[in-house]
Amino acid sequence: MTKQLPVQKNEQLQVTIEDLTHEGAGVAKVNGYTLFVPKALPGEVVDIKVTKTNKGYGFARLLNIEKQSEDRAEPPCPIYNQCGGCQMQHLNYEAQLIVKQKQVQDVLERIGGLKSVLVHPTLGMDNPWRYRNKAQVPVGENEGGLIAGFYQERSHRIISMDQCLIQHEENDEIIRSVKSIAIKYGIRGYDEEKHRGTLRHVVARHGKQTGEIMVVLVTRGKELPNKKNIIEEICNQIPNVKSIVQNINPKRTNVIFGEETHVLWGDEYIHDYIGDIKFAISARSFYQVNPEQTKVLYDKALEYANLTGNETVIDAYCGIGTISLFLAQRAKRVYGVEIVPDAIADAKRNAELNGITNVDFAVGEAENVMPWWYAQGIRPDVIVVDPPRKGCDEKLLETILAMKPQRVVYVSCNPATLARDLKMLDEGGYETKEVQPVDMFAHSTHVEAVVKLERKHGIK
Repeated sequence: MTKQLPVQKNEQLQVTIEDLTHEGAGVAKVNGYTLFVPKALPGEVVDIKVTKTNKGYGFARLLNIEKQSEDRAEPPCPIYNQCGGCQMQHLNYEAQLIVKQKQVQDVLERIGGLKSVLVHPTLGMDNPWRYRNKAQVPVGENEGGLIAGFYQERSHRIISMDQCLIQHEENDEIIRSVKSIAIKYGIRGYDEEKHRGTLRHVVARHGKQTGEIMVVLVTRGKELPNKKNIIEEICNQIPNVKSIVQNINPKRTNVIFGEETHVLWGDEYIHDYIGDIKFAISARSFYQVNPEQTKVLYDKALEYANLTGNETVIDAYCGIGTISLFLAQRAKRVYGVEIVPDAIADAKRNAELNGITNVDFAVGEAENVMPWWYAQGIRPDVIVVDPPRKGCDEKLLETILAMKPQRVVYVSCNPATLARDLKMLDEGGYETKEVQPVDMFAHSTHVEAVVKLERKHGIK
């Protein structure tokens, strides 16, 4: 006989919120049964309606707040409740930073078994608005014609918008201008279901320090009607534009970019600085979207690397060389490795751009390239890793343990995979000394962290 759940779908209840999930939803318990309530905050007494039940947990919609948290804030964004871009505007910023510190601490203990590691308070922003230097806006159509905006949470329905409060103001202006130009020249928005229409996405990139702007038009096919007029209008309406690019993505896919990219007008790159280092940014370059906090993140990585000028450093997952070039300012030599050939081409270009000669970049999987370097006699004193959300490849962690550097610096964008990897490094002879969370994405649930690891004394 199936055991009766303590709540039923569509049932209305009053509950007390006890905690937050890593996705920012409130957590309530009803006779030991867990309910997740989006937009509810710890300490609040709320009226809810159960929307879905599973065997061990369920979901509910927030109907009314009987007792409100002191940390609750009024979201300034008019489409906050529809858009899926931010998850935490209803929580004041100081409280967001505390939540992110707690999130890192919790997973290190629960997944990594690291109970006594020092996790510092999250380094936040003085002004946590208008920080993003890149907007990627889907374009579609409704009954009124072409629309551009952001996807509704957990859907592919586009919510039309004219401004986004975490985007740089220039990006908002670029999107508004391109949208009006596309409408003027009868450009059709992309229909995802029927796989037709011309314009799929508009991508705006803005160099915060240089003011340079790139506009990328992502189209379904090579054809862009009225191309000449559109280019002319973009140049007239966007004074600082340095590059107009077309990317062609003919596939039925959620991936934004296709493989083919053409410069329609201007330069292939725009430039920006992180600290004193200049970077060339192409349409598809990975470049951190919050350069102000990237400087904070990299400064901490540099501090944890503890370089004196005599060290050999390996930067696994080096991307376009952002961390490598920071490290090269203080190291004897830096070796960067990355699996994406275009990123390594960008890394070499960025080293040249800054006159940095004590770096070497290689294309390939770090776990294959690093043993080859080791066979050539390269002995790293420090290894830095900055992996994607899935964390480090297990073979790479084994390679690090085999190479026995004195220090490892781990830059993470996912606390759960970070905790998993730290556990393996801990078991292999590396002590996690301290962890510094950094808020790169204010008003979202994402948190970055920099970790300092040192080889344990007495380990051979």
